[in-house]
Amino acid sequence: MLSWALVFAVFAIVAGALGFFALAGVAALIAKIALLVFVVMLVVSLVNRRGRGGPLV
Repeated sequence: MLSWALVFAVFAIVAGALGFFALAGVAALIAKIALLVFVVMLVVSLVNRRGRGGPLV
């Protein structure tokens, strides 16, 4: 799950760069959605690791 969160983070950064420099409308919206998905997946992943007694990192 953490790997998917990192994939969404990279996707959000790329979409954000496109949104801020070239294709402002759609890419900026995609960046916001992808960043939200990344944050949710990161929190869920950390909670799952914490619940299983594993290390956070």
